[in-house]
Amino acid sequence: MPGKPRRQGILPFQVQVTDKSDALTSRAGLPLVAETMRALGVPAAVTEHMKLQQRDSGLTDYQKLESVVVLMAAGGDCYDDMRVLQADEGLQRLIGYELPSPDAVRTYANAFHDEGLIQQAKDKRPRGTVAYIPSESELLAGLAEVNVALCQAVAARGKATRATLDHDATIQESHKQQAQAHDKGGRGYQPACVYWAEQDRVMGDEYRDGNVPAGMDNLPLIRRAFGALPASIVQRYFRADSACYEQAVLKWLADDKRAGGPAGPIGFSISADMTPELRGACEAVAAERWELVEERADETLYCADVEFAPGDWPKKLRFCLFNLAGKISTHAGSLVLCISKVAEQIVGLIAARTKLLELLPQPA
Repeated sequence: MPGKPRRQGILPFQVQVTDKSDALTSRAGLPLVAETMRALGVPAAVTEHMKLQQRDSGLTDYQKLESVVVLMAAGGDCYDDMRVLQADEGLQRLIGYELPSPDAVRTYANAFHDEGLIQQAKDKRPRGTVAYIPSESELLAGLAEVNVALCQAVAARGKATRATLDHDATIQESHKQQAQAHDKGGRGYQPACVYWAEQDRVMGDEYRDGNVPAGMDNLPLIRRAFGALPASIVQRYFRADSACYEQAVLKWLADDKRAGGPAGPIGFSISADMTPELRGACEAVAAERWELVEERADETLYCADVEFAPGDWPKKLRFCLFNLAGKISTHAGSLVLCISKVAEQIVGLIAARTKLLELLPQPA
């Protein structure tokens, strides 16, 4: 008698070559997404942190979540795209259950919404303020914990010891009635996220309305992201644009005994707003303190360090000031490319232009 087929993966199917055309799928890569989630312990994390299912029949909380992830991996961008996957009988056989309908997915997504929390945030706004950031619902907070468990499971396999977290906000255009006007002239949303560069993972996020300024109340998200890092991390760094150039964030990062976060140093690099006070400190830099960073095709980049205490904070921070010395300028009625005298390319550049000039056809 033939022996039992050797198991190839987590899901109960074998990959074989066949001439049969029934129950085929053109999405054979999607089950790998489901297998990856299951291998990294996402089902157990969902069971622990998300309590949504109210009856024993139907899909489990994890299967609903997995269905949404599979839909996104397939390129779906709306609920109705689930109909395409539902029509793929081969795919459903491979993942082990019938995919939910678009209405079921919509109902599942709506369960994460809490109108009461939105009203609370509106009521707490200072007079004259339009933007607000509501607290997360219990289900959203549970989903965040699932993501933390996933990130830590990935990091554990690589024994990560260093974490560089990048903060950024991105405008997403939307024509929904609820979408708010953003500062780029359109309407939509402006979610913020903190990204772990070494592990290619999102450690925390907030889905904000489009009218929420990028620099509004970023510390809670940053604090949550650092708190989600695994215990194996011993080196911590943070990078952001000027949206995070605020005293609350700077003080928290610079404090080795910071509240609500890991103890120890965090190296950080944040773009600064060019205030009149900072500009004055930059303009006072002596010429001999400028150091060459790199030569570029159309410019030379220099850098100098500036010590400056932002706002009423007594602690001085180190600012890196960049100067673009190479530029196009006009001189004596002709166009001149100005290059620093230390540029090594200048000899080759002039020689190349001379040879090209020799190749130019001469007038008869």
